[in-house]
Amino acid sequence: QVQLVESGGGLVQAGGSLRLSCAASGRTFSSYAMAWFRQPPGKEREFVAVISRSGLSTLYAGSVKGRCTISRDNAKNTVYLQMNGLKPEDTTVYYCAAGPTCSDYAAHYAYWGQGTQVTVSS
Repeated sequence: QVQLVESGGGLVQAGGSLRLSCAASGRTFSSYAMAWFRQPPGKEREFVAVISRSGLSTLYAGSVKGRCTISRDNAKNTVYLQMNGLKPEDTTVYYCAAGPTCSDYAAHYAYWGQGTQVTVSS
C-alpha cells in the first residue's frame, strides 16, 4: 500500500509555470507507475500524464503535451509535474495516482492523493 501527498499548487498568471510534487510513503514506490490526473468542476477525472516505474517511458494527454513534463525520483519517492505555459483552462484540482502499469484510465489506479489546487488567472 502507498500513501500519496501532493503539493506545489497555487495561483499563477496565464503563461506562468508551476511544479507539482507528489510524495509517496512506503518502500515500494519504484514498483508503481505514477500518473497525474485533474478533475474540472462537474466533470470526470481526466488524464494528464503518466510515467513508468523506471522513469524511461512517459505518456501525455494531448491537451498538455509540449507544456508539461512528468518526472520521478525513486530515491526520494517523489513524482513531479512541471507545467509551463499555463492557461486558464488548466485551472482545477490535480491528483497523483499510483498503479501497476502505465494507463490513461483513472480506474486503473488504486492509490490517490488528496489533490492540489491549481488556479490560472487570465
